[in-house]
Amino acid sequence: MARVELMDYEQALELFEPVIGLEVHVELNTETKMFSPAPNPANEKYHGAAPNTLVSPVCLGLPGSLPVVNGEAVEKSISLGLALGCSIAESSRFARKNYFYPDLAKNYQISQYDEPIAFDGEVEVELADGRTFQVPIERAHMEEDAGKLTHVGGATGRIQGAEYSLVDYNRAGVPLVEIVTRPIFGAEGDAPELAKAYVSTIRDIAISLGISEARMERGNLRCDANVSLRPRGAEQLGTRTETKNVNSFRSIERAVRYEIQRQAAILAKGGAITQETRHWHEDTGTTSPGRPKSDADDYRYFPEPDLVPVVPSPERVAELRDALPEPPAARRRRLKAEWSFTDLEFQDVVNGGLLNEVAATVAAGASPAAARKWWTGELTRLANASETDAASLASPEHVAELAALVEAGTLTDRLARQVLEGVVAGEGSPQQIVDARGLAVVSDDGALIAAIDEALAAQPDVLAKIRDGKVQAAGAVIGAVMKAMQGKADAARVRELVLERAAAAE
Repeated sequence: MARVELMDYEQALELFEPVIGLEVHVELNTETKMFSPAPNPANEKYHGAAPNTLVSPVCLGLPGSLPVVNGEAVEKSISLGLALGCSIAESSRFARKNYFYPDLAKNYQISQYDEPIAFDGEVEVELADGRTFQVPIERAHMEEDAGKLTHVGGATGRIQGAEYSLVDYNRAGVPLVEIVTRPIFGAEGDAPELAKAYVSTIRDIAISLGISEARMERGNLRCDANVSLRPRGAEQLGTRTETKNVNSFRSIERAVRYEIQRQAAILAKGGAITQETRHWHEDTGTTSPGRPKSDADDYRYFPEPDLVPVVPSPERVAELRDALPEPPAARRRRLKAEWSFTDLEFQDVVNGGLLNEVAATVAAGASPAAARKWWTGELTRLANASETDAASLASPEHVAELAALVEAGTLTDRLARQVLEGVVAGEGSPQQIVDARGLAVVSDDGALIAAIDEALAAQPDVLAKIRDGKVQAAGAVIGAVMKAMQGKADAARVRELVLERAAAAE
């Protein structure tokens, strides 16, 4: 592959104004699919099912099968639209979006086109330094997901070079809401960070509403990032590219930045940007061409003849509006104040995507400091080592229980880390692991004094050094006792007893 030229980011901003647009797909966690009675794999209950086991005649596009709208999905879509500040349509309808889908058996997707369920909204997005942007929402519409293709053979896992492809129809028909922003102006050099923060905000909204698992690594939340550049002072928008299905917050930020630098280098040399979809490559931090980007006319939209319009009652929409949770930006400001975190401490939690986990751990009884410590410290370390998500390793209730055992003196931090590893390994709750492994701190002073006397017998000069004011000499005895007790002693208590022995010997 030919090397792609990039322009220095700051230089690109001097010459061009970046304009971004974001399309976020949220898989709803309903019991069944959007138009089919088949179980929904985006629901935690059915996650990980064997390929092609969560299907029905509707998702397989079999002749004579007819779609039926999932009422739960409609209500969750309305709630999401309301949380985005959108107006809810008195009547909306579905349409057929036509082009070849190898993984959607009927060769069209049921979506919404000119009459979406929600439109004209705005979302407040907060950046790391506390500045806020109002991101304009054009629409949020309901649709069904396609299945999943696995390309076998070849070096990249993509269709190019593959020997054959396998189709899993489990995901076909999963209910989706696609949220489309209007062009976002004025972000300037913050455009990559704003894109990341916006998708994070959508995730927070979806989780707070309880409508989606919103786990990017599973595809519950996906983002297509549109980027265009226009010369400084120009009014006409530049040609955009759409980087598809970026699946992590960090990658969204990197992809937008990369496209700004790539497009700027082309435009500065008099070249033209191709309107196309592009693929993001996490390993190289680059994008590559996908296919020419189609316009709406190419999809031959027409009203879905097998479904009637969706007409929610005003009373039900009002009930859903009244049930909305606190907006994410307002919630973050409140929690930061309640927890008395510094800007840096709070940002560690937010950047780690752990705000909900810390909040739930505090609600389960842990102190904010302890909750932050375990989630951003040991659990994040374990998650990085296993290349997974920290939230998937332990429950907030277990972390709160672990913190309580440390607070009560039952565990030292060192022992608590061993217990946490047991929790992550699925050995049970912290207390169960303490009991099974015998990891509780030895609190019997008699046992500690016996170990101290043995250590002092091996180092008879320590007491004299302590009496001479060299208190640090106690460290050697403390280390020996901790080793003898297999780390199950409270080092602070051991130190107290050593100093007491020294004082008594004067």
